[in-house]
Amino acid sequence: MSAPLALPRPLLALFTAGYLAPYLLPTAVGRLAGGLSLTTTEAGAIGSALLLSSATAGFLLATRVDRTGPRALARAGLALAFLGYGGAALTGSVPAVVAGAVAGGLGSGTVAAVATSGIAAARDPHRVTTAGLLAVSVLAGALYLTLPHLGPGHGLPLAAIALTALAVWPFTGRLPRRTVPVRAAVARGRLPHPRSGLPLVAAMPCWSLAQNALWGVSGRIGVLQAHLTEVTVGAVLAVALGAGLLGVLGAGALGTRLGRALPIGAGTALIAGCVAVSASATDLPVFAAGEVAWNLLYPVVLSYVIGLAAALDPKGRWAVLAGSAASLGTAAGPLAGSLLAGWAGFPAIGLLLGAGLLLAAVPMTAVALRPAGQPPHVVALPPETLPLESAAALVREAYATVSPNS
Repeated sequence: MSAPLALPRPLLALFTAGYLAPYLLPTAVGRLAGGLSLTTTEAGAIGSALLLSSATAGFLLATRVDRTGPRALARAGLALAFLGYGGAALTGSVPAVVAGAVAGGLGSGTVAAVATSGIAAARDPHRVTTAGLLAVSVLAGALYLTLPHLGPGHGLPLAAIALTALAVWPFTGRLPRRTVPVRAAVARGRLPHPRSGLPLVAAMPCWSLAQNALWGVSGRIGVLQAHLTEVTVGAVLAVALGAGLLGVLGAGALGTRLGRALPIGAGTALIAGCVAVSASATDLPVFAAGEVAWNLLYPVVLSYVIGLAAALDPKGRWAVLAGSAASLGTAAGPLAGSLLAGWAGFPAIGLLLGAGLLLAAVPMTAVALRPAGQPPHVVALPPETLPLESAAALVREAYATVSPNS
């Protein structure tokens, strides 16, 4: 039996830094409302602006990571994240906080694009994705347990994201300045499998929005409807993220033995039920059950969705586009959740969002059932692919052989 492939630590570090902000969204939005004397809707709008800027960076960079170079883009993104989130954490001026959040979001999106593009080129994208989700879940869970004990104010979650970006900077030395020159001929090729990629990308905003609309107000549900303290809510969310770790480990162990259609379709249907339960919670047991079960399933389904997008294009363009499309839904989530909660109340929006998830599951499952949704080694490469080496092999070559001083 061959030894398991080593995990690419630079990509895992960038994945963690790029996706930490959405994971900390409930506490960030709640603290923005309390620390800056904003309404829940106003705080949700700031969270949406942050995540919208992150999605914008992903869309703009989906086909440009190779041309610009992973190292330069990663460093630019980390610098923006550190300065933007750090600046927003240190000021009490609402316009300055908004500007810092938007700049930080651009940085997060840039870092996530570099990480996702590199992961799609790995020999086992699903395994690397689950490892990345594991890393960001561990860090976010630790922060949910720690932040309530460090004091109030809006700055702590933002400062945590900024410091994470700073801590990840040394890993960028292991990234290539440029991918191998021969890839320039491949990079100009059209996106393969558009009949699969386009429906998947189109479904991602709805899939993501439905969950993040409730995730963005989960803290408020716990405090206002379930009558819990912030410390208790933080503990529940930390336990929920811990359950997500179990889900990620399970997804990594299972791999693609069941294919991708069953985990994506059935998993999304179960998530819809969890969303409805969480939104209707009026006490600790129900709130905890909904949040824990939801977070157990979410990273499992997400890992298969990212793996599916990576299978459609070994250069990672569909994976970046799908991630950015999901970020659009994530961006709209806090504001949508706040507006819907004010209009219909928490229980009603749980039913509405659950129905939206079921609708999004249909095209996503259909894509996973198509031959193009098979693991990357059977993906048909575009006609422009070089005859002797696949694009995926060239990307792996660049990430595997570059030295820190190259």
